[in-house]
Amino acid sequence: MKPLRYERAPDPATAVALVHDNPDAAFLAGGTNLVDNLKLGVETPGLLVDISHLPLDDIVDAADGGVRIGANVRNSDLAAHPVVRRRYPMLSRALLSGASAQLRNSATTGGNLLQRTRCVYFRDVSTPCNKREPGSGCSALEGYTRYHALFGASEGCVATHPSDMAVAMLALDAEAVVLGPEGERTVPLEELYRLPGDAPELDTTLARDDLVVGVHIPAPQGSISTYRKVRDRAAFAFALVSVAAELTVTDGAISGCRLAFGGVAHRPWRAHRAEEALLGQPPSESVFAAAADAELAAAQPLDGNAFKVALLRRTVVAVLRDLAERIPREESV
Repeated sequence: MKPLRYERAPDPATAVALVHDNPDAAFLAGGTNLVDNLKLGVETPGLLVDISHLPLDDIVDAADGGVRIGANVRNSDLAAHPVVRRRYPMLSRALLSGASAQLRNSATTGGNLLQRTRCVYFRDVSTPCNKREPGSGCSALEGYTRYHALFGASEGCVATHPSDMAVAMLALDAEAVVLGPEGERTVPLEELYRLPGDAPELDTTLARDDLVVGVHIPAPQGSISTYRKVRDRAAFAFALVSVAAELTVTDGAISGCRLAFGGVAHRPWRAHRAEEALLGQPPSESVFAAAADAELAAAQPLDGNAFKVALLRRTVVAVLRDLAERIPREESV
């Protein structure tokens, strides 16, 4: 058994320094993902740096009309916060669709963003996995792929990112606030995550000693938004596909739209092609279907998940149709 040390960091800067100075150190917050991986032998740090008690648990208004969320805000508190429910309903819905109430009470904002894939081969140390052991191979390529990627996969990895919250935050153009050895910076979520390429062991563009201390979400752009998750059972299941959508209709045409998908790629997937296809068009079922098709043209399904193409198409159309029907009539005509 590998010895495991524990240190409780007194402040964020010390936490960063401890991880920087110890090559096998890891940050520990809610522990809902890391502790599972420790038990499975998937991750084997020699030092856990506890940041769970640090004062990073505020939700405050930002100067631009948005909101700043501390990295230690619990998922249940974020979902229930009145500002989040009023300005960003898609985020609240995404959080409430994830995990169980007990896990949401422990899981943190920062940890949720950085959680690792639930690919069955990644979590089974008896099987080859490039994400867990670079160069060993990807067992999923010839195995069980029901939950695996449609977009952006490589010969090295076809796993998907598990977070619901991250999909909604990506659609909202959120930025991670990151503290590193050189100080604090912001990283747009679309630049935070990476595709597997030939280095699937890297989930993000962050350095090992970078600590997410918060998230900034700008003011909402659209008049209405939502999140829909399709899964094998009603609870305790990760998404087969999910859709975060925000829509604005002005003078009978779509003047703004933000779309992101979950359960379909190594990272939360921003649907830029679909967004472009929607802008300037009248909100209709045929327009929504054409936009979904524009995004799905790049899909590369595997033998076991080809059904997800049609499933995602139907979900996109249904979500956009429902949003369009909820927009007040004076805004759409």
